[in-house]
Amino acid sequence: MRETENIEALAVLTPDYMGFIFWAPSSRFVEGTTPTLPQHIKKTGVFVDATIDYIETIIKEHQLQAVQLHGKETPEYCSYVQSLDVEVIKAFSIKDHFDFTSLDLYENCCDFYLFDTKGELPGGNGYGFDWSILASYPSPKPFFLSGGIGLEHTIQIKALLNTDLPLYAIDVNSKFELAPARKNMDALTQFKNELYEL
Repeated sequence: MRETENIEALAVLTPDYMGFIFWAPSSRFVEGTTPTLPQHIKKTGVFVDATIDYIETIIKEHQLQAVQLHGKETPEYCSYVQSLDVEVIKAFSIKDHFDFTSLDLYENCCDFYLFDTKGELPGGNGYGFDWSILASYPSPKPFFLSGGIGLEHTIQIKALLNTDLPLYAIDVNSKFELAPARKNMDALTQFKNELYEL
């Protein structure tokens, strides 16, 4: 998110988290200030291999409550960010398969995992991965599902919610954009309404 009017419109849909990109190469990069959000929405900064100094500065300046890490951040790095009193969501990219043992070192240093599609960019590539891979997910840690999610995925998402997987949140972005960082509110409203018809 980036535009104040669009942010205010999205807040009416009461998402649990709202993301702001702090990775300069992104077309959604946030420059300048971000608005104060309603208390029930966690302001989330998205970073890719940021320096500790940068991430600390942005957390303070923008009063972030959560941080999504999309790079090659180490467990030690994640643990330090956790100590800054924010939720840590560590992203992992999946293409045709995934070695879930690679999560072992992160079990105690992040609050959530996020599974996204492996692509050219660290996130926001606009297409998904094979969700059946998640059937082998071995951890009790709740996770976010991301990667090209659109209106066409509501039935699949409902099916996942009816499994024993600890699916915690659906992370949507590019499929609901009118332009970089500008969301299509009609489509998001429809998506939420369809998901709530559980």
